[in-house]
Amino acid sequence: MLMPKKVKYKKMFKGRRRSKGKACRKVNISFGSFGLKAQEHGWVTSRQIEAARRAITKFLKKGGKIWIRIFPDKSVTKKGAEVPMGGGKGSVDHYVAVVKPGMILFEMDGVTKETAQEAMRLAGHKLPVKATFVIK
Repeated sequence: MLMPKKVKYKKMFKGRRRSKGKACRKVNISFGSFGLKAQEHGWVTSRQIEAARRAITKFLKKGGKIWIRIFPDKSVTKKGAEVPMGGGKGSVDHYVAVVKPGMILFEMDGVTKETAQEAMRLAGHKLPVKATFVIK
C-alpha cells in the first residue's frame, strides 16, 4: 500500500474534511489520454487507491499504462477502543490523500476509449468521491 517513506512530523492536524474551493493543481491530464476526475471533496485512503488500481489493471489485463496522480501523505490517527479521555493523541492508523473537485486521480493511455471508460468506471466505484471520465 502507498504511504510516505519518511515524514518530518508523524502526526498531522485534521484540517477541514469538507474544505471550500476547487483544485488548482493536478487539474489537467498530463501523462495519458484518458483520466478520472474528482467531482467532490473527500479523503481517499491508501487502501481505496490500491483497490481502484487493482480494478483497472484487472480489467486491462496486459494492455495500457496507468498513472496514479494522488498520493496518501496525510496521516490519520486513532485511539484504541474504550480508551478514556486524555492521554494525548492516538497513534497513526492510516494515510489519506486529500482530494478536491477537479483533481485528476488516475490517468491511462495505450487503450481504446471504450476500454478506458469501462476501466475508469470500475475504479470510480472503489472510491469515496464522485468521479467522471475525461479525455485529453
